[in-house]
Amino acid sequence: MKRFDLSSISAKNPLGQEGRCIRTAAALVIGDEILNGKTMDKNSNYFAKYCFERGIDLKRIEVIPDDENEIIEASRRLTSKYDFVITTGGIGPTHDDITYASLARAFNQSLAHHPETLHRLDEMNRHRAWVSTQTPQQREATKRMALFPEKAEVLFVCGDIWVPVVRLQGKLCIFPGIPTLFTKMLDGLAPYLPLPPASERPLRVQIFTERPESMIAPYLTALHARMKKQKADIQVGSYPVLGKGVFVSLIGRDRNMARVWLAQIACEVEKEINGRIVSDEEVKILKEGGVGEGRQVMKITGASVEVWD
Repeated sequence: MKRFDLSSISAKNPLGQEGRCIRTAAALVIGDEILNGKTMDKNSNYFAKYCFERGIDLKRIEVIPDDENEIIEASRRLTSKYDFVITTGGIGPTHDDITYASLARAFNQSLAHHPETLHRLDEMNRHRAWVSTQTPQQREATKRMALFPEKAEVLFVCGDIWVPVVRLQGKLCIFPGIPTLFTKMLDGLAPYLPLPPASERPLRVQIFTERPESMIAPYLTALHARMKKQKADIQVGSYPVLGKGVFVSLIGRDRNMARVWLAQIACEVEKEINGRIVSDEEVKILKEGGVGEGRQVMKITGASVEVWD
């Protein structure tokens, strides 16, 4: 497989201010096929996990059609409010792939073919039989995938993918909609982002109970009020699984304080709701499988409250 060089990492902060890091984010999913149910959006879920794990507060996920006016309005609005905005979809060679052109217009730029992207595209396709049979119109359609807003920053973040991440305004990053490409490129983009320091990343512990949500609601309401009064940066949430029980989620965003607080509060919650602290592996099994299966995994993994390790 052809390997390409990665883009160099600039010392300049793309947000324009030295020391500033990404605090908030938004996702703009573009595609008629999402809205009409033909394609299931997996990218926004992966992006939500990506943001959470890195201490970024994901504020909004929007899905819009392949419509120039919609793309212009949404991209301008989101980039004016949030530090990191992604788009997915609409960057292929067909008539409805209008993301690059619409974003160029949104930020008053012309379109221009990017030479290095064209080179990588040619290298990737060099040995494919269909290339030699292309008509001029088909070749032009292929080249549309390298037609970017002329002032955009072009970042090659994966050595085995010719498609770059195109960044506008220092904060809006354009991705393909194909989930396998999106996830790999998003992971590859991390070194090019001014991410929050590791010390500010949140910690999460989950407690599972077989009690109905209504039975634990009064206690959780009181716990939430107490955390708010004590100004403890711990978020309390509950998420029922039909026919199985309820997950109570505790998220601590002040990592230094959360080391102690989460452990103490988790033990308290475990006792008050007659629940048990569960590992990420058990959460997945409890959601997809049965309660009995989850208990068996609990015995095997020995999940504990020491979530800060």
